[in-house]
Amino acid sequence: MAAKPFSCLGLYAGSKTSSAESMSRTFTFRDSSIALALMGICVFFGIMEPKFLDSRNLSLLMTELSITATLAMGMLLVILPGHIDLSVGSGLALLSGIATVLTSKAGLPSPVALLIALLAGLLVWWGKGLLIVRERIPAFIVTLAGLLIFRGLFWLVIQNQTVPVVAGGKTNFYSLLSTYYLPPSAGYSLAGLVIVFLAWAAGKTRAERRNNGFEVEDGESSFLRTFIAAQAVLLFVIITNQFRGIPLPALIFAAVALGVYVITRHTAFGRHLYAIGGNAEAAFISGIPVRRVVISAFALMGGIVAVTGFMLTSYTGNSTTDLGEWMELDAVAACVIGGVSLRGGRGTVLGVLAGALLMATLLNGMTLMSVSPEYKLIARGTVLLAAVWMDMRLGRQ
Repeated sequence: MAAKPFSCLGLYAGSKTSSAESMSRTFTFRDSSIALALMGICVFFGIMEPKFLDSRNLSLLMTELSITATLAMGMLLVILPGHIDLSVGSGLALLSGIATVLTSKAGLPSPVALLIALLAGLLVWWGKGLLIVRERIPAFIVTLAGLLIFRGLFWLVIQNQTVPVVAGGKTNFYSLLSTYYLPPSAGYSLAGLVIVFLAWAAGKTRAERRNNGFEVEDGESSFLRTFIAAQAVLLFVIITNQFRGIPLPALIFAAVALGVYVITRHTAFGRHLYAIGGNAEAAFISGIPVRRVVISAFALMGGIVAVTGFMLTSYTGNSTTDLGEWMELDAVAACVIGGVSLRGGRGTVLGVLAGALLMATLLNGMTLMSVSPEYKLIARGTVLLAAVWMDMRLGRQ
């Protein structure tokens, strides 16, 4: 009997090897295409709208990126095992609407209201995951139903009115989520700590791979990768410090992204996510608790949806009926653009960040140019279709 799990693990390892080989073949093309597309978008908007490169707008772009990318990190956890969540836009509106009503109308302290909404998100998404794996209802159907139900409940919660985050003009913790900026000196200190951590993590990863007998990239490539990452961190701090400093949403996103990175790359749970997405049947026979992993992934998604809703509502200043509309498309597009396979089993945090940056830059530039909503929808849909087409084409190679 012991030979069966071993053979299944071998089957899974073989499938992951072929997947890794496929990724290595398309890595340069995918990365260069994202970089060229992002560069082209920045150049276009920089020429058409000079305010695009203004320090204030770039700081706002960082906040908008943080909101989109945070939601996309949750979507990554769900897509890796081969599922999808179409209810996140309506869900974040509902959860943030609950927190807003509890704060503005019920008079609860904002941290308490946020905690209640966060727990509600964890519980509801845990229930959705349970429904998907226990009743074997496709995630597409369950989350599509959730999209409609959550939107209706959201309208009932806010009574089809605009509910402000701040009641009576008083600043609270809820409003600070998008209005607080880290002082410049603290920003540079944080950048230094991050750069030191990146260098330590790179060295630790090389040592672990060498000790485990895996192939290790040469020292020059590792140094160059770390050096580029350090430059990006420093550039980010310099740009944000030209306005008011690092916005709090960027710090929240960094914490979420780091958590997702650790989960997906350095835990058994993360390896299980990739295994289920690569071959769910082989993963099950190999002893992986498929049901528990999928349910946990959806529960984590619920927490991330709640956090995203809090940031978005704080940024807009109120809960209104159209809050969070179409954000599920932005999250899915960010994942697919960043190399996450909709079939599951492939994707990275860094790739999702790149995809989210492209989407956030596109939307920010169109907003600056006062592009009408119908053209924004067309652009978002086109980008999503192009990303899925590219994923399918590269998957055939």
